[in-house]
Amino acid sequence: MNKVKAAIVGAKGYAARELIAILLRHTQVELVALADKLDAPESLIENFPEFRGRTPLVIEPADIERLSRLADVVFLALPHKVAQDYAVPFYDAGKIVIDLSADFRFEDIAIYEKTYAIAHAAPALNREAVYGLPELSREKIKTARLIGSPGCYPTGIILACAPIMKTDWIDRRSIIADSKSGVSGAGRAATPLTHYISCNESIRAYSIATHRHTPEIEEKLSLLAGTPILIQFTPHLAPMDRGILSTIYVNMASDVDEAEIRREYERFYDGEPFVRILSEGQYPATRTVVGANYCDI
Repeated sequence: MNKVKAAIVGAKGYAARELIAILLRHTQVELVALADKLDAPESLIENFPEFRGRTPLVIEPADIERLSRLADVVFLALPHKVAQDYAVPFYDAGKIVIDLSADFRFEDIAIYEKTYAIAHAAPALNREAVYGLPELSREKIKTARLIGSPGCYPTGIILACAPIMKTDWIDRRSIIADSKSGVSGAGRAATPLTHYISCNESIRAYSIATHRHTPEIEEKLSLLAGTPILIQFTPHLAPMDRGILSTIYVNMASDVDEAEIRREYERFYDGEPFVRILSEGQYPATRTVVGANYCDI
């Protein structure tokens, strides 16, 4: 079988670091190029020493024509708005584009524009995008040429809520999501909030009632439920490198016991390799999923 040739644009960021590690160990993928917005090539090893001896690739200036010749699939590990500038020419060149930014996550482009306070530069292309959560969209993803990868908080919260969104078990107006994230989730560039002395030995809430992942979560849960959903979502910065723990609270609307709820979750995620429904009495911990693809519920 011929391997899928993949390139990454935005290869200096933390999302790209994890993506490089995944692709290097993927048996059906050949990582052929790393690129970023640079004036001259940079060493991958100087940016991420853990890849020493694992690949000869360097991070090169992002040349769209060259990358289009080399790759079948292009991953965009770029900030929102910037990703659009690359998605359009790669898509037009016949490449499969997987965008890790927020640019192609929303079905309703008006929600994106309000949330990120910018006009979307490629609304026609956005209509071609598939939300990249395979547990919900696997068949569409298989044939998609543009995939908008979910945000970090939305991934866990949506997976935790999805099995019960179509049931009559819960009051859908009562959903509260309380999430704790490691510092790397804020990206590689240091800020006053993420400096070591600010976040070590401390935990704090941030972006209360204003976090831009909230509309993404609400849109996807609304589509699952078939009715508009609003949630209360509060993220917290925790003194750890990475990982997210989300605790979801809902008011029950019917008399259903834990065993029945557990059976529904096991049914919903039957055959899904990366979602693990924990046994009774066991509870998720970031230590058991960090560095892996797993989501424990």
